[in-house]
Amino acid sequence: MVYKPDLRNCHSLREEVLYCIVETVVDKPGDSLPAESSPLILKVIMLGDVVGNPGLEALEALLPGLIREYAADFVTANGENAADGFGLTRETLERILAAGVDVVTSGNHVWEKRDFWQTLDTETRILRPANYPQGAVGRGWVRIEKAPPGGSGVPVPWIVINLQGRELMPLIDCPFRKFDAILNGGVLAVPVEGSPYTVSAEQSPYTPPEARTEGSKTGEVPIILVDFHAESSREKEALGFYLDGRAGLVAGTHTHIQTADERILPLGTAYITDLGMTGVTNSIIGMDTKICLDRARTQILYRMECAGISDGQRAALQGVVAEIDGATGRAVSIRRIHTS
Repeated sequence: MVYKPDLRNCHSLREEVLYCIVETVVDKPGDSLPAESSPLILKVIMLGDVVGNPGLEALEALLPGLIREYAADFVTANGENAADGFGLTRETLERILAAGVDVVTSGNHVWEKRDFWQTLDTETRILRPANYPQGAVGRGWVRIEKAPPGGSGVPVPWIVINLQGRELMPLIDCPFRKFDAILNGGVLAVPVEGSPYTVSAEQSPYTPPEARTEGSKTGEVPIILVDFHAESSREKEALGFYLDGRAGLVAGTHTHIQTADERILPLGTAYITDLGMTGVTNSIIGMDTKICLDRARTQILYRMECAGISDGQRAALQGVVAEIDGATGRAVSIRRIHTS
């Protein structure tokens, strides 16, 4: 193929250079990322909050096709609103995983269904925010080794970390320090080139930055994905820059409103403030419009209900697809997904 430079589609110079290397044609915004690419380039899909049964049905109908279209190597989805808009059940978790999701993240609503707490402790592929105080059930991060599509090749180590913000939300432990503690075992020793922050090679579940060279092979460097469940866009961007160069992709969740600021940060981390949601788009954050308006007008806290599918309404799947260099763990492209 012949490379046709189109700066409208490049979120960084790094992305433009990569496309030159792999001779990819990108003609206009909205084109699919090609299934063919460098063997070192891994593709990940991260999806916004799945809201109720309409969101589950959209996930089941649309995600398998997206995985094929993008030749995705790994998929995450936030599932904290899957059970009628509030929390998760064992059944809703199983539906999300069966649709093709590798790891399910969550947020403050994960505690809504007390019967689900046992599943948080026993199922490794469901996460709650890692920065809840010590003693909270469940786990906040997981490392999974997954073979590329087709089952051939070296298994790729993926680390998914779930964090929750504190601005305009419950004042739990610090998400910034928690990330450091997860990767570093509490020891900050090794500098990241170009970053004021440091990481440690000791007690770390991943390869330190100085070992991430162009000579590395896929399977040697874990790909780090972060779901930051937070209200404040300022706090989300702050964490993005704090993790720049240390994570492959940092994606915000919680607001259910997809933002248009996807980009590659200076040190190679793909970032978006909010993935959006998987649910009914002609609604108020996936919830029944009339109930939301009544709450706003009267200040009476009527119980929220998920929006239903009717004339003029449809469920959509929102998120991002990113390409990450398997040799360095850093991103080379990111693109929004909105499909229904």
